[in-house]
Order: sequence, then structure tokens, then C-alpha cells
Amino acid sequence: CSDPHLSPEDIAIGYKQLLEVERGWRDMKSILDRLHVGTFTGPAGLFRRRTELSKPQRDLLAKLGIAAPKQIVELKAPN
Repeated sequence: CSDPHLSPEDIAIGYKQLLEVERGWRDMKSILDRLHVGTFTGPAGLFRRRTELSKPQRDLLAKLGIAAPKQIVELKAPN
């Protein structure tokens, strides 16, 4: 640390917080699966549907205050 005004305790707290943030990023990268959208077609038309949300994904969206994406992304009647 290059700030002469920080105490050893403040520096230790800063590094501890940095380690917690880095651990959080590692967890997010390793635990949270990606959402996928599948396209299905048939005589009734076409629809696109997202995969189910995992618990970590639901928890993250809830903590961020973001609504879950719609399960059915697109519906198209046959031409």
C-alpha cells in the first residue's frame, strides 16, 4: 500500500474485502450456469423457451431486484 495515512488495520481490512470480492466473482463464474433459449417448431408454429432458472440464478436476480426473464420468449403462428 502506498498511502502513508492508512493504519496496518485499515490495510488488512482492505485486503480482506478484496479477497471476499474475488471469491464472490469466482463463485459466480463457477456456480451460475448460463441461461439458454431453445427454439421449437411444429404444426402449431414456433416458440422459443428459456431454460429453468437455477436456485443461485433466482437468488442473484432477487438480490439485484431484477425480475426473472419470461419463460416463453417468442410465439409465432405458422405462416
